[in-house]
Amino acid sequence: MRWTSMKWMRKTALAALLSALLILAGCAPREASRTLFAMDTAVTMTAYGDAAEAGLAAAGDVLTDLEARLSVTRADSEIARLNERGAETLSDTALAVLSRALSAAEATGGAFDPTVYPMVRAWGFFTKEYRVPDAGELDSLRAAGTFRDVRAEGGTVTLAPGMAVDLGGIAKGYAADAMADALGRAGVTSAILSLGGNVRALGEKPDGSAWRVGIRDPNKPDANAAVARIRDCSVVTSGSYQRFFTGEDGTVYHHILDPETGYPVQNELLSVTVFSSDGALADAYATALFVMGKDGALAFWREQSGFEVLLMTKNGEMIATEGLRDVLGDVSPDYTLVWAS
Repeated sequence: MRWTSMKWMRKTALAALLSALLILAGCAPREASRTLFAMDTAVTMTAYGDAAEAGLAAAGDVLTDLEARLSVTRADSEIARLNERGAETLSDTALAVLSRALSAAEATGGAFDPTVYPMVRAWGFFTKEYRVPDAGELDSLRAAGTFRDVRAEGGTVTLAPGMAVDLGGIAKGYAADAMADALGRAGVTSAILSLGGNVRALGEKPDGSAWRVGIRDPNKPDANAAVARIRDCSVVTSGSYQRFFTGEDGTVYHHILDPETGYPVQNELLSVTVFSSDGALADAYATALFVMGKDGALAFWREQSGFEVLLMTKNGEMIATEGLRDVLGDVSPDYTLVWAS
């Protein structure tokens, strides 16, 4: 009788344990992922919760719509038609992105300028038919106009002859924000989006912890120089290692051009990473701060608000602004971490 009772108790305990495990498994939030190619990069999206699939579908639709409107390589896009015709009536969406780009250009004193497109094209960075244009060609292209020469009246935008715009320097950040909004409207509160060098976190991880985002080491593309812990934040990196070619003379030319000269920026920086709740701002500022150089970038950060910045230099410094003290971790021993205030 005692043996039978003990056997029954063991079976009951085992059944209770299995039941508890099944309940716990059932409590795990639903996860959905989706990958697509847009804006010249692989885009990965992961969302959690019962609305995850619907949210990702909505976010994907937003991205597809923005690319169709903004791409400079699609002849039927609004921006491509603007560049071809010199004047175009833009949709509210395209006009909003262009307005954000022009505002960022003004704020950065032209360090970010969406009208450098003709010069970027001259270098072959869009077609991958790389070449080194001479100074006279670049001077002629720049003389056509800058962001200050873009005219907007109502919904109609006009460019001076020879001018063209490319919103690629802000579009992924803007798209990440719009996609996060679409996820939120669908009922998703936890998601992570990656658009090339742009990462957008919606909320926090399902277990309540921060998202961990690797900051790539410019000298070791397959390794991280640090890891950032973020919530509800965009992280955007711009670096000379991301797109480049080697000229016939052995010189390496990267894609981040100085709007004043049309030549690739030459300074002490290897990469700039901007952290902000505003993805469009982070995207534009990552490029602008790279153009400004170390001292200019830190001076700009001290004068402005709404973002934090991480600079990586050629001499092995990793310069982080004060707001990243509780964010940055796992710093590579190859870098000396310096805090800017």
